[in-house]
Amino acid sequence: MFNLSAMQAAIASLGFDGWLLYDFRGLNVLARRVVGLGDEAMLSRRWFYYVPARGEPRKLVHRIEPHSLDHLPGAAQPYLRWQELEAGVAALVKGAKRVAMEYVPRNANPYVSRVDAGTIELVRSCGVEVLPSGDLVQLFEACWDDDQWAMHLEAAKHTRSAYDAAFAFIADHVRGGRAVRETDVQHCIMTHFKTHGLVTDHPPICAVGAHSGDPHYSPGPGSDAPIKEGDFVLIDLWAKLDRPRAVYSDLTWTCFVGNEVPKKYVDIFQVVAQARDAAIARVQEAFRNQQPLQGWQVDQAARAVIDRAGYGKYFCHRTGHSIGQETHGNGANMDDLETHEERRVLPRTCFSIEPGIYLPEFGVRSEVNVFVDAKEKVHVTGGTPQTAIVPLLR
Repeated sequence: MFNLSAMQAAIASLGFDGWLLYDFRGLNVLARRVVGLGDEAMLSRRWFYYVPARGEPRKLVHRIEPHSLDHLPGAAQPYLRWQELEAGVAALVKGAKRVAMEYVPRNANPYVSRVDAGTIELVRSCGVEVLPSGDLVQLFEACWDDDQWAMHLEAAKHTRSAYDAAFAFIADHVRGGRAVRETDVQHCIMTHFKTHGLVTDHPPICAVGAHSGDPHYSPGPGSDAPIKEGDFVLIDLWAKLDRPRAVYSDLTWTCFVGNEVPKKYVDIFQVVAQARDAAIARVQEAFRNQQPLQGWQVDQAARAVIDRAGYGKYFCHRTGHSIGQETHGNGANMDDLETHEERRVLPRTCFSIEPGIYLPEFGVRSEVNVFVDAKEKVHVTGGTPQTAIVPLLR
C-alpha cells in the first residue's frame, strides 16, 4: 500500500528534495511497482509523479489518460502537447535541487537505471541534480512484510524437501536399472511443487557432468543427458506459494550418483562452501555490529575465498541476487563483478548467496537464501546449508 508519510521520511533521510517517478509503456517497472500500477494497467502515454520531501505530491498525466494516477495523493496537471509536457516537468521539480530517479551514472547498475537518457536530460535542464533512487526503490518495492516472510518460510520448507524427492527419484531409478534423464528429474520436481501448492517462472535446472559447468544450463527434450552411476549432478530450483504477493525461495544442492564422492568433487565443493559461509558471516558481522553494508562487500567476501584457492577465473557470476515476487527481485544484489553494487543491504530484504566454481568437466554451486528481519536479525533459510555432496547410493 502507498504510504506517503513513510516515503517522504525516507526521501528526507537520504538527503533528497524529492523523488520523481516516471514511466512510459512499462519501461520502468520499478516506478510502476512503487506507485501501485499493476500489470493490467496498460498506459500508453508518459506519466510523472513527484513526491517532495515535504508538501503535497504532484502528477503530470496525458489528457487522454487523465485518471491514470487517481489512486495516488496529490493534484494532477494534464498535458497534451510536447511543450506542455516539458513545462509540466519543470513545474513538478521547481524549487528542488537534488531529485532521485531510477538512474545510475554510466548505467553502472542496470537493475536500477530504468529511465532513458533523454528524460534525464529533460529533468536536468530544469536545473536539478538527478541522483540514483536505488535505496528508495528497495524500501518501497523490495522490503517484505510479515506475511511475505511467512510465505517465504513455507516455500523454503517445500523447496528444500524437493531435494529429498529428486535425490530419491534418481537413486531409485539407478538402483533399479531404469533409465533416468535430466528432464525426468525436472518433471519430478515440478510435480512436487504442484503437490505442495508452489509455482515457478521456469522449471528447475538439473545438470549432470559437464552440463553443471554451465551456470545457466537448462535441460530440454532432445538436449538433456542421461544420469548414470558415477555421475555428478547439480540441481538448482526456485518456487513460491501460489498466492498473491508470494515471494520466492531459491536453492542449489549437488549430489553424486554413487557410494563415495570422489576427491575432485569434494575439494571443489569445500572451496565453494567456504566462500558461501564467508559471505553469510560478512552479513551477520555487519548487522551484529550495526555497520552499513553494501552488496559489493558481500560479493567480495565470497570471491576472496575462491580467489585464494586459485579458482577465481572459474567464478563467473555475482555471489547473489535480490529475491522477491520474482526470483530475481529489485533489491540489492551481492555483486562486485557484473556491477559494483552500492545499494545497501536493508532490513526486511532477502537475497541469495550462491558462489560457484565452473570447470569444463563439472561445476559446483551452493545456494542459500538470507533474510534480514525488521530487528536486523540475519536468517539463513531453506534448512541447514549443504555441508557435503550427497552420495545417493550409500
